[in-house]
Amino acid sequence: MNPHIKPPLSPELLTRFAKIVGDKNAITDPGAQEPYLVEMRGMYHGKTPMVLRPSSVAEVCAILKLANETGTPVVPQGGNTGLSGGQLPYHGEIVLSLTRLDRIREVDATSNTITCEAGVTLGRVREAAAGVDRLYPLLLPSEGTCTVGGNLSTNAGGTTAVAWGVARAQVLGLEVVLADGRVLNNLNKLKKDNTGYDLKNLFIGAEGTLGVITAAVLRLIPRPRSVETAFIGVPSPEAALALFGVANEQASGNVTSFELMTRLGIDVVLRHASGCRDPLDKAHPWYVIIELSSQARDGLRGVLENILAEGLERELIADAAIADSLDQAKAFWRIRELFGEMQRHEGGSIKHDISVPVAAVPVFIAEANAAVVALIPGARPLPFGHLGDGNIHYNVTQPAGADKAEFLKRWGDVNAVVFGVVKKHGGSISAEHGIGVMKRDILPSVKDPVALDLMRTLKKTLDPKGILNPGKVL
Repeated sequence: MNPHIKPPLSPELLTRFAKIVGDKNAITDPGAQEPYLVEMRGMYHGKTPMVLRPSSVAEVCAILKLANETGTPVVPQGGNTGLSGGQLPYHGEIVLSLTRLDRIREVDATSNTITCEAGVTLGRVREAAAGVDRLYPLLLPSEGTCTVGGNLSTNAGGTTAVAWGVARAQVLGLEVVLADGRVLNNLNKLKKDNTGYDLKNLFIGAEGTLGVITAAVLRLIPRPRSVETAFIGVPSPEAALALFGVANEQASGNVTSFELMTRLGIDVVLRHASGCRDPLDKAHPWYVIIELSSQARDGLRGVLENILAEGLERELIADAAIADSLDQAKAFWRIRELFGEMQRHEGGSIKHDISVPVAAVPVFIAEANAAVVALIPGARPLPFGHLGDGNIHYNVTQPAGADKAEFLKRWGDVNAVVFGVVKKHGGSISAEHGIGVMKRDILPSVKDPVALDLMRTLKKTLDPKGILNPGKVL
């Protein structure tokens, strides 16, 4: 028997929950619930008796207090952009949507901080930072929809992690509502606070299983005065990795993105995405997008040109184009941003979000490609992602003309061979998308058993009744 399946909630209890937020913000109509129950790729579909949309921390506290008292499971949800199924209710849990907690409480340019509630979108954070001539460095393609709470709960990564780190690195303080309704008020702006355990990091990346993040103090950095972007054709991942070394040597810490893409994936984007064109005259086996950012207004173009010149001299580069305008840079990035999305037009796609040490990326790709094609002849590996931090989105598209449903039935088999290569090279099966339900059952086979035991102990301590996002991660 599945321990997460509970008896249906009584009408009387649902009425008590609805009174906390008001009937208008307690959604029971199936049609109105649908956006909260299906994730963006359509892989997962949930069910719930009620979606609650609180507008204050006090309402979140009241909801969790009642849920804890009555043993009612709750699934916290942000912008519903997660890719591992961790944000959906599968067994009739109540959905706790945090999108109405959408205030930017403070922007402090002197302290280089911004204090935001969980429902503020990433795009709004970046806009508010720009309004005081600062940058919030986390950058994701879903910035218009994904939220601060969701970013932190999954410890999101993105294209700029090579320079500024993942979501965890952007956080100075948190406000968290615990399972029993108490509030952990840790909203400080301090870069130095050595007063015991760093509690905020328990909740970042926990996917709402230990507490509900309701607000955060995020760090800002000075806004770059110059940005240069190049789209580069390279002969191999090994050449791309060597070019990354050249860039790091010459750019003195100004490499803010370094993305790798295979030509097969470029072809998919050009085939299916309107308005995209090949930035280079000839096709190349692999491509890199490099972006440099600097506080200096001048000189960055020269640095990029020197990197490309050395790359050409060492035969690491076959061809390159430097963006001469913001629109051209956006066109380069649009190809990268559509890389994963356009694969659906080619049929079934089995996706992985893995990381290995940066030095191991080329050999990982070679060994994973060989293993996948040996398993399913004709399968088309389309790896891409953040070479600069070792995070590769290792997607496998079905053989041309194959049956999509039959191919997707091999998901577990493909996982096994890909994760085997990941483990061989000391990597992780989840780099930035979290565990959710997609990788929950795989986690015990790759995680240190003592670490798993500590995770379960924390879960039992902070959520003894198991009401917070049950069945996710553990």
